[in-house]
Amino acid sequence: MLLPVATPLAVQLLTAQMAPSLAVEAIPTVKAAKGSTATITLKASLPAGYHANSNKPTEAYLIPLTLKWTGGPLTMESIAYPAPKMEKFPFQQPNDKPLSVITGEFSITTKFKVPADAVGGPASETGTLRYQACDNRACYPPKNVPVSVTVSVE
Repeated sequence: MLLPVATPLAVQLLTAQMAPSLAVEAIPTVKAAKGSTATITLKASLPAGYHANSNKPTEAYLIPLTLKWTGGPLTMESIAYPAPKMEKFPFQQPNDKPLSVITGEFSITTKFKVPADAVGGPASETGTLRYQACDNRACYPPKNVPVSVTVSVE
């Protein structure tokens, strides 16, 4: 009698355990002069066999790869995402257009303006990297990865 209830729960738990995690490397301290531009490069990777939608997915319902900086002394000027690959997957219909995806190792580069009146010394820039990992059969719930970097304002 418990089997019909337990089976869906077991599938959910197994799926949650199999959801891949994006690995994000620690960002080394960035030295920046007041009034200059600082560049921060975030290096990340997905496990083999998984992909994430690019920052500009081909369909509006797909969850994009995003990096949002939310705190710190610098002013964000621009973010450069990795060049995506256009791929078709077994779960797609023959007439579906290829998906814009990121696989393997990739980098996201952010340029910041250091205010001329910035307080000197170490400070922290913080943000969130959001992605949805998928394999050839399924997509997993989106994940948010906190990111931070120490900036030494000189």
